[in-house]
Amino acid sequence: APLGFVMAVTMVREAVDEVRRFQRDKEMNSQLYSKLTVRGKVQVKSSDIQVGDLVIVEKNQRIPADMIFLRTSEKTGACFIRTDQLDGETDWKLKVAVGCTQRLPAVGDLFSISAHIYAQKPQLDIHSFEGNFTRDDCDPQIHESLSIENTLWASTVVASGTVIGVVIYTGKETRSVLNTSFAQNKVGLLDLELNRLTKALFLAQVVLSVVMVALQGFVGPWFRNLFRFVVLFSYIIPISLRVNLDMGKSAYGWMIMKDENIPGTVVRTSTIPEELGRLVYLLTDKTGTLTQNEMIFKRLHLGTVSYGTDTMDEIQSHIIQSYAQGPSQPSGGAAAGGATPSRKPQTSGPKIRKSVSSRIHEAVKAIALCHNVTPVYESHPGVNGETESAEADQDFSDDNRTYQASSPDEVALVRWTESVGLTLVNRDLTSLQLKTPSGQILSFHILQIFPFTSESKRMGIIVREESTGEISFYMKGADVAMATIVQYNDWLEE
Repeated sequence: APLGFVMAVTMVREAVDEVRRFQRDKEMNSQLYSKLTVRGKVQVKSSDIQVGDLVIVEKNQRIPADMIFLRTSEKTGACFIRTDQLDGETDWKLKVAVGCTQRLPAVGDLFSISAHIYAQKPQLDIHSFEGNFTRDDCDPQIHESLSIENTLWASTVVASGTVIGVVIYTGKETRSVLNTSFAQNKVGLLDLELNRLTKALFLAQVVLSVVMVALQGFVGPWFRNLFRFVVLFSYIIPISLRVNLDMGKSAYGWMIMKDENIPGTVVRTSTIPEELGRLVYLLTDKTGTLTQNEMIFKRLHLGTVSYGTDTMDEIQSHIIQSYAQGPSQPSGGAAAGGATPSRKPQTSGPKIRKSVSSRIHEAVKAIALCHNVTPVYESHPGVNGETESAEADQDFSDDNRTYQASSPDEVALVRWTESVGLTLVNRDLTSLQLKTPSGQILSFHILQIFPFTSESKRMGIIVREESTGEISFYMKGADVAMATIVQYNDWLEE
């Protein structure tokens, strides 16, 4: 009976955990989504979504299956998604809609075209995808290659706008499920120690019983006496300790979820909560897991002059002075990495030494242009009750603007240029706009982007200023990569 009670307590605790998991799965599978059909929108459960369905996902809604991004409500043809539940990264990712479907006049026109999608077989890698979108009702056929930028993986969340996608993988074929390992029974260190203690006490109990029988001389039915001593010494084994431990684990889990210092904490399993008090080393592979991951621009080094946080107002005054002289004044096309092709052929004459104000202006302009940051504006209700983007209305207000990028370093750089007077106010796939201290908007056309890779350790961008037609190439990167590209200086190795 005591052993049965102990097993019953453990089984009840495990059953409660299983019921909670079942409820979470049922809640996720019962979420309603809008499915686009020829007759209009219909509501379907996420568990009923099939390959080939056109699914509409609203802002802040979880994506139910792996999809190809066909269309968005954003005029830029792109949207941001949050992938923290998939890869653990908190930075938003920019996704681009298929150009052929994004250019259609209305959403209903998706059913007026004949097209098919080729997608590679399901695989584990969440950072790569190969596919092709083919429109068959055109002569000749329109082919558009698909990459990771055109995908919307399951378990990610739409962060901006409304998206429409066609489902390509569901269930066990989705990237999130393929990267999920099978749940294993977790046994805490305290349970293992208790098991070893129980074995040692049982062995001591048997040995002590044999000793007591040996003192009697093994006369008569000695094996019966041995069994009696084993029963008498059975209280050595602390059966109640197991019950107290299981009940304590449930209490620990409840106290963790109710702790006011860590609100929102969810205990997924009540098997090993006591292990948190025995942690000595915590190893992590991502920056930001144990830190706030907040980057702040501290210093700008130009030649032999270094500007710190206490001299940023001097940089701001130079920026105001540069744009006060007139917008038509060329900036010199300075590159963050030191390489800038000019539209006019250079003469063989002596180099003209640039003024301090010009050097500061060129450096700040390079930092404000060479990045992959996109400003995002909060939506506000329109006349018909629909949400309209402030960006679409050219309402570049500082109050509702936030910056999003795949790297917090770039966000810190753009925020610093905003603090000194040169603000990034708009960006899409082909252009970006900066606002000067006087409120003037400078438009640039993006000709080419060379993305950052772990091999090159640098990125570059080629832009053309709309007002002057000047084409400039800006580059930035790690010191080891840029040291061999820029012009040599005595202070470079410092």
